[in-house]
Parts: sequence; C-alpha cells; structure tokens
Amino acid sequence: MNNERNIRRTTLPNGLTILTEKMDHIRSVAMGVWVRTGSRHELPQVNGISHFVEHMVFKGTKSRSAQMLAREVDAIGGNLDAFTSKETICFNIKVLDEHVPAALEVLSDLVLNPTFATEEIDRERGVILEEIKMDEDNPDFLVHEIFTQNFWKDHPLGKPILGTKETVRSFERETLFDFYGGRFVGGNMVFSAAGNIDHDSFVEQVTRRFAGLPAGESAFPVAAPKTTARINLRNKKALEQVQLCLGVPAPPVAHEDRYTTLILNTVLGGGMSSRLFQTIREERGLAYAIYSDLNPYRDTGALCVYAGTSSAKAVQVVDLVMAEFSRMKNELMPQDELRRAKDQLKGNLLLSLESSTSRMSNLARQQMYFDYFFGQQEILDKVEGVTAEQVKEMANKLFKPELVGVTLLGRLDGLKVPRERLVC
Repeated sequence: MNNERNIRRTTLPNGLTILTEKMDHIRSVAMGVWVRTGSRHELPQVNGISHFVEHMVFKGTKSRSAQMLAREVDAIGGNLDAFTSKETICFNIKVLDEHVPAALEVLSDLVLNPTFATEEIDRERGVILEEIKMDEDNPDFLVHEIFTQNFWKDHPLGKPILGTKETVRSFERETLFDFYGGRFVGGNMVFSAAGNIDHDSFVEQVTRRFAGLPAGESAFPVAAPKTTARINLRNKKALEQVQLCLGVPAPPVAHEDRYTTLILNTVLGGGMSSRLFQTIREERGLAYAIYSDLNPYRDTGALCVYAGTSSAKAVQVVDLVMAEFSRMKNELMPQDELRRAKDQLKGNLLLSLESSTSRMSNLARQQMYFDYFFGQQEILDKVEGVTAEQVKEMANKLFKPELVGVTLLGRLDGLKVPRERLVC
C-alpha cells in the first residue's frame, strides 16, 4: 500500500477494512475498531445514543462481565479506551506485541458481543448524566458547546455528543440494539493497527473473529450544515471570568486548501509565538489562555478563537481578534513568519506520528476521509508549498464580518457585543 510507511490493507467479504502499519523499532501495538458513525448521524430524539452505546459495550459481553474485561486488560498491562466524536466511534487498546492475541480477543468480544443488560443501562444512565453535569461545570468546554449549538443551529452537527438529560433518560435496551444493529456492520467499520505487527497474521486473527459480522453500510443522507453567525451572550454569575468563543466557517477535512488553512491557524493562534498569544497575552496581559483551533469535518469545518478574560476587557479582546483577522486579510505575511509557521507545523505533524496509537488513528482517519495514505514526505512537501499569497487569499475567504459567530459566557455585567464591532 505505502512502501515508505509499510502500510497494508485487506478488505473482508463483509466489507470490514483491516489496516496495519509495521513499526519494527518499537515493542507496542495499538489497535482500534472504528465505526463510521457519530453524533451528527443521530435523529434528534436519540441524540447521544452513539456515546451511550460506546459506554455500554464495556459493561459486559455474552462471555465476560465488565470486571472480567477490566481484569484481562490489566493482566497484560494494556490500556483499553474508547471515544465518540461527531463522525466516529472508536474502541482501542494498546499492549506489548507479545500480548496481541489476548488484546484482540478482548477488543473483539466487547465490540461484537455486548449484552446491553437492563440493570447496566440504568446504572450507566446515571454515569452519563453526571458526565453531562461535569461538562456544564467546565466553562471552557461549555462555551465551545454553546458556540457549536448556535453555529450549526438545528443541524445534528450542532447537537452535543453526550446528548441531553432528556434524551439520555429515554434510552432503553431495544433502542440501543436497534442503533447497534444498524451501525455496527462490515462496510461501516475499519480495524486499524500499528506497531510491531505482522499484517497477514493479524488479518487471520481478525477474520476468525469478525467473519460473522453482518455486511452492509449505513446510509446517512445528512445535508451539509448551514452556519448561523449569531452573537450569543450567556450569563453565568458563578464564573469569575468571561469565556469567549469566536468562529467562522472553515474548509472540510479533505479540502485541497487544508494545508493553507493549517498555516493560517498556526500563525493566528497555534502556539506561544502566534499573533493572538503575543498580542493579547504577552503584550497586553488581557488573558491567560488564548488560542485558535480548526475543527474540520467531512463536509464543513470551523476555525474558532478561544479566550478567557474579565468582563471589563472582553470587548477589547474581541476588537483585537478582529484586528488580527483584518491584518491577515490585508497584509502579506513576512517570509520569516511563514518559515517559522511551516517548521512548527512540520514538527507537530512528525512528532504526532511517533507513537503506535497516533499511527493507528492516522491510518483509520486517512482510510475514512481519503481512501488514500499520505507519506510523510508528501505531507511535508504540501506544507512547504504554501505561499504567503495563498494564506492571505484564504484569510479573505474566511474572515468576513457577516460569517463571524460569537459566544460569551460568564458574569457579563451588562456586556454587549454589537454586530458592527465585528469588522475585519
């Protein structure tokens, strides 16, 4: 498949894609079962069900209790985990190479044979309701959640991954089995592994366990979301700071200009030398935390700026962010700044591929979003090819006043951010 990275791919008759990347120099193996479904593929009345199912598979299978699963993983020094995102569910485990058969057995069992016992559902419902409360108590998470819900209003992409208290309370065993049966099918899943692993042997072991997995794919006729550039002010007197999230639509994950957008984000707020960090924190001392990040999805994306500041300084921070947007649109970036951004981005990309877990994730994502595996040099060349003119052109596409959404959360004390302030 990819000689530079020693990647191989096999597809089973039921549609399950198996990927491996051999890394001879390490002793670990990370493996993950990825399901191409997430919170954006849920109907409103079952919002949060992907995350609920992700939790429930750990609560016992036809042959193992939850305690047995935990003990078997601990006995081989493994690290078993899972997560749900807007577009995927992933169950993964990392072990020493000698423990691959035992780890594969546990991972396969929990993915293929969950029981969804009624008493466990009742118990886990309480756990997830506490998780929702925990997120509501976390202001920097909550401001992003409120921003997202308003930015993609009335679209599944804007709904919370955990669901709401009302939807989580409504989930019953039959609902979980219906969801599981429709999504956990061969054409909808990828099994990726990276580390000191032999492809043919791994495929044989996976085939033995997953051959009985039903074929088929889930069709998700989800329209691409339209963004709404709202100014949303949420008063929360218990907070000492005002949390600020400001964002614009950005290109989707596989867009041809994604490397230009990555450079733009790096320069804007992607580190301690970025413009926002230097201007707002270092020069003016207006915030402790200030950064920008990209959230790309299959058919859309967002570039968001986050800051935590005082109510008295919040409008000044908004003004400074808009000034940086304007500067990126109107001034060509100096070559030394572009050089630093490229080197920073290349360093981040290469360092992120040093562990077997990150390689395993990288494999699955490239399969799901590109059906192609990029070599390291190919990626570095793409980064190197970005010009200052392209970054300026991208800034002019992204930073339009009518597209800017803003959320402020905290003790607002009558604070207002009128639309006319969002000039860039």
